[in-house]
Amino acid sequence: MREQLLLFCNWSTLGVCAALKLPQISAVLAARSARGISLASLLLELAGFLVFLRYQCYYEYPLLTYLEYPILIVQDVLLLLCVFHFNGNVRGAVPYLGAFVASWFVLPLQKWTIDLAMNLSTFISAASKFAQLQYLWKTGDSGAVSALTWSLASYTCAILVRFVIMLALNLWVTATVLRYRTAAVKAE
Repeated sequence: MREQLLLFCNWSTLGVCAALKLPQISAVLAARSARGISLASLLLELAGFLVFLRYQCYYEYPLLTYLEYPILIVQDVLLLLCVFHFNGNVRGAVPYLGAFVASWFVLPLQKWTIDLAMNLSTFISAASKFAQLQYLWKTGDSGAVSALTWSLASYTCAILVRFVIMLALNLWVTATVLRYRTAAVKAE
């Protein structure tokens, strides 16, 4: 029974991660706007995912233990390109993408750098949630932010005990998105 539960958790998390950012990308494309999405949050999240993936590859963990991260990184890169596109500056993404590619090669040059980066990855991921919350509070507008994406992210965190902090922060961002969405509807 325990093995079946673990198998369910692994595959359901992988399935949710495979579609995690699709509602957000769809919302941005439908709105033709990246309003409400924090660039800092997206960049920090991407950095956290990249560090975790590079660490797993460096230490040659089994692919199924980290398969969701390449999928999430591709989705985040697509979302990043959408954000830059709708902000009118696609070329602005180039330095960030270049830094991420360079970090892939720099991180494993010394064992201590990859280990330190991994130890900081939870902090980096948490900082991404706080950056999104701060942006929502500052603007008072959830714009094209997808509550479904943040809810799905909450599910993946609930399954993985290591990410209990991320669960609370994702739920907080979801609640803030919904609060400002209803405020915008009432204002109209």
